[in-house]
Amino acid sequence: MFLALTLILFASFFQGSFGLGMKHISPVKWEAWWLIHAFIAMVVFPVGWAMFAVPDFLTIIFATDLSALMLAMLFGFLWGIGGILFGVSVEYTGISITYGIVMGLAASMGSIIPLFQIEGAFSDPSFKYIALGIVLLLVGVVITAVAGVKRDRLQTDSKEDSASKSIKVGVMIAITSGVLSAFLNVGFSNAAPVAQMATSQFNIDPKDASLVAWVVVLFGAFIMNGGFALYKLSVNNSWSAFKTVGAQKSFVWAIVSGLFWFAALGVYGRGAALMGDLGPVVGWPMLLGLALIISNIWAYRSGEWSNAKRPFQILLQGLVILIVATCVLGYSNY
Repeated sequence: MFLALTLILFASFFQGSFGLGMKHISPVKWEAWWLIHAFIAMVVFPVGWAMFAVPDFLTIIFATDLSALMLAMLFGFLWGIGGILFGVSVEYTGISITYGIVMGLAASMGSIIPLFQIEGAFSDPSFKYIALGIVLLLVGVVITAVAGVKRDRLQTDSKEDSASKSIKVGVMIAITSGVLSAFLNVGFSNAAPVAQMATSQFNIDPKDASLVAWVVVLFGAFIMNGGFALYKLSVNNSWSAFKTVGAQKSFVWAIVSGLFWFAALGVYGRGAALMGDLGPVVGWPMLLGLALIISNIWAYRSGEWSNAKRPFQILLQGLVILIVATCVLGYSNY
């Protein structure tokens, strides 16, 4: 159990850090940067890691029931839509509100849906701790979001900003994004037949078998993300972005960000595998809760919370609740 929690902690570091690369998209177009990032994060790294750990991973995938594969890929595709809507919502409501709503729904729904799919889960003695942990997580996310909103009001002209935004529309888009974003973990949970095939028929270690499951889910995710980036490149006729002066540094960041992004999922999958059937239920909210803490540590170090003493104090309260929620969720799996 200690190893599982340690892996979740490492995964949260990668999850909370990969976004640093998105601060280095300029001077290239978003769609060019995102295509490189998505290809590394959802194809190259997952396939490469699976190939190294499970040389027969393609044989395992083709031996799995097609309906299970299609369902897992569908959830990955739906998660991709959620990611695109996240960017749209930011344009309406700002990053703090959007991030709070999406993170809260992705963490809670991504845990609750797999829980409903486990037979007899509600009669399990750990259920009450899981429920308490998820509620605390949501409270912590809401508080951190409030802190972000208050910080933004201090650092920007909120009156001028609000005139160009429709909060109601933005919130509805953010809610949709949050629900769809949860499907990444739902897809991983529903890719269990792939991992079970690997362990039962090919004697693969459960930790390594999780990598094969991710390959399937992220194939669907890349169809959406890569397809949308190609669409934007065509519509905007921005293919020349790959030759932009100074683009090399931006693309290096796209690659690093992609490596960190899947490192989070790959390590999380290994930790969740060690937790047993409740791994996706308990591990997922722990991953996102801890990642939110780490991302705010990076934000503090970069000066994003400077001259915002009161909002920062509110943030600390939210982070403490997130830590408590993580401890409760960890205890639920004992």
